[in-house]
Amino acid sequence: MHAWLVAIIVVVAIYVVLVLALIVSGRRVAAKELALLVPNLVLLFKDLLRDPAVPRGPKIALAIGIVWLVSPIDLLPEFLPVLGPLDDAVVAALVLRYLAKRAGIDRVRSHWRGDPATLATILRAARIT
Repeated sequence: MHAWLVAIIVVVAIYVVLVLALIVSGRRVAAKELALLVPNLVLLFKDLLRDPAVPRGPKIALAIGIVWLVSPIDLLPEFLPVLGPLDDAVVAALVLRYLAKRAGIDRVRSHWRGDPATLATILRAARIT
């Protein structure tokens, strides 16, 4: 358990440093979006799970993706700089891509609570148009 606590502290510290670096460099909007990215993704996934218009298949994929993301077992340990969160990012992108194709991109957009430009960037990165 101690190793997980250290890993979480390291990941949070890196996250905070990145946000602060964006603020110091004068990119306050980017800093805000980075700071709110994870909470916005969690809210998006929660809302999509509760949406009755989302088919069962995408909801199952979403539940599996959430379990993967919160699971302490990863292919790449989280404390590895840059590489640690990579497997989580790939899983999140694949789940989001599947959801967008099956439930519809408009459904995903309707539940996004952050800046629409941030969602557009995420969708482009996941090759979802």
